[in-house]
Amino acid sequence: MIPNSTSRVNTRPALIPIFALLLGATSWGILWYPFRIMKAGGLAAPIATFLCYAVTVVVGAVVFRRAWQEFLPNLKWMIAIGLAMGLTNVCYLVAVMEAEVIRIVLLFYLAPLWTVPLARWMLKEKLTWAGYATMAMAVIGAFVMLWRSELGLPAPRNAYEWLGLSAGFTFALSNVLVKRTSNVSPEAKSLAGAIGVALVALIVAQWKIPVIAAWLPSAAPHALLISIIGIVLLVTSVTLQYGLTKVSANRAAVILLFELIVAAIAAHYLADEVTRTQDWVGGAMIVGAGLIATMRGGHTH
Repeated sequence: MIPNSTSRVNTRPALIPIFALLLGATSWGILWYPFRIMKAGGLAAPIATFLCYAVTVVVGAVVFRRAWQEFLPNLKWMIAIGLAMGLTNVCYLVAVMEAEVIRIVLLFYLAPLWTVPLARWMLKEKLTWAGYATMAMAVIGAFVMLWRSELGLPAPRNAYEWLGLSAGFTFALSNVLVKRTSNVSPEAKSLAGAIGVALVALIVAQWKIPVIAAWLPSAAPHALLISIIGIVLLVTSVTLQYGLTKVSANRAAVILLFELIVAAIAAHYLADEVTRTQDWVGGAMIVGAGLIATMRGGHTH
């Protein structure tokens, strides 16, 4: 009885970071919908992004005020995390606004492939053959879900598609940076990321709509929704930072693909999009890879 009891005690803490990653992926798989509502209501996506993350920064600065003490001792890492997360959001945002959404998403979700060399270089994580197989299964599952024969191979064809690919790379980089700074609290890293996204989104918003005075009339009807999203973003970010800090970068890259499954289900029920057989097949592959990654542990050596 004692060994079994000990096993349960040891397993529970190990699963908490996994649940944190799944919760974060679930949140991001749904968050696109309120942004679509605001865009339909006349609020441009860059402005909505800036305002939501401005709320995140303000609320985070108050709730996690002690986290500011970690910035100066880790300033270069805070800047790197903020810049990586900011570029991820703005590159993806601009690409989605100007190019075919499915191709951009497909290019973005090549992110796990960039995680492998980045994690090996920055974290000294080395995948075993089983780890490579699990990663391949997850990425192929993503391809199956996103594949459209008429779109051709997932290779950039124009500047916007290069932005989508770049967003996937900076997403992988930001996740590795979060893991690299395990000595910094999730709250501090969340603040750094939110500041980075807000600043980059502000630049893009001013570029797309230079007259700032025109922002408030279009944002006012969505004030409550912006506030709610800002708080949700803060909770999601802290949850993800915690999970990323505790789980190997390569393992987390597989688990975070769960976002695709949530997004597909949300699109089916919220946007009346048709779910195809290949969505279920690809989703099953991603879930299977995630379960293998969870059961095998870090699968690094």
